[in-house]
Amino acid sequence: METELSKRLGIEHAIFGFTPFPAVAAAITRAGGFGVLGAVRYTAPDDLRRDLDWMQEHSDGKPYGLDVVMPAKKVEGVTEADVEAMIPEGHRQFVRDTLAEHGVPELAEGEAAGWRITGWMEEVARTQLDVAFQYPIRLLANALGSPPGDVVHRAHDQDVLVAALAGSAHHAERHAEAGIDIVVAQGYEAGGHTGEIASMVLTPEVVDAVDPLPVLAAGGIGSGEQIAAALALGAQGAWLGSLWLTTTEADLHSRALTAKLLAAGSGDTVRSRALTGKPARQLRTEWTDAWDGPDGPGTLPMPLQGLLVAEAVSRIQKHEVVPLLGTPVGQIVGRMTSERAVQAVFDDLTRGFERAVDRINRIAGRSQ
Repeated sequence: METELSKRLGIEHAIFGFTPFPAVAAAITRAGGFGVLGAVRYTAPDDLRRDLDWMQEHSDGKPYGLDVVMPAKKVEGVTEADVEAMIPEGHRQFVRDTLAEHGVPELAEGEAAGWRITGWMEEVARTQLDVAFQYPIRLLANALGSPPGDVVHRAHDQDVLVAALAGSAHHAERHAEAGIDIVVAQGYEAGGHTGEIASMVLTPEVVDAVDPLPVLAAGGIGSGEQIAAALALGAQGAWLGSLWLTTTEADLHSRALTAKLLAAGSGDTVRSRALTGKPARQLRTEWTDAWDGPDGPGTLPMPLQGLLVAEAVSRIQKHEVVPLLGTPVGQIVGRMTSERAVQAVFDDLTRGFERAVDRINRIAGRSQ
């Protein structure tokens, strides 16, 4: 699975694995792919430094990258308290009523929500970069598109490639104009924030729009055959995220959530604004149904919705309230039917890729 981009980065397979778990990212890199560690949860620089130290020790000297969340434009002078004051009381009451209906216990006294809006603020991302650029990362990816121009220049000055996710050819063109090195074409099937164009349509559109920049195909990819299809459409690699959630190296802290993922079919996800205020594909649960139903108050725009539900999501996860328990995940969840080591997943991907190439060669009359 070699392409120009994989050779440039010095990896065996053009498989880029996004994950919030250092152990998974390092295992992806060791297996011959390119592990990309999600940084949004690291609000304390020392925590990120600790995990990058660990990755340095467990990546066998092979390359890896970091994924941050940075808006291209900054809003000055707005604090988290200012944002929280904008949340209507009716929405707060809806959260309280929904949790009470399902008997969700409170957090312990003094216990903070595990996910807060601070992880999405530019100043936090910049502290993450101050730490990350002390390490030999080879790629900086931004989940919200093109990062600010000075960040792109800083990365290039340190010989770090910059990637940005795009949900349309128009988005991809803007990334190219901003000096991005790699565009990740993320289709409708993907987990997390995603647009409305399916991968089979989006990938070749983006490839044509930003040529000769390399494109990674993302969204709904979880087999070697799909990776072969992505390369046939002009991509120089595949960006996989959801597939790693049920690997043995992943640390979801919830057996109940892992069980839900393993049991889910491809139709058991939904694009909902319930988590962040922007459409994000996730497991469909009674929590998403409540927010998306006719009796709900309607979701708030980002970042208000994320701040509103942060404590509720932490309570649901901590106490494993199964009807409400969910996570961002793509439609590929239907293929995630067993817990396997990252290396076993890679072995399956490479075998599937070889099968697809052999099949095409037979069709083209090139088989030996």
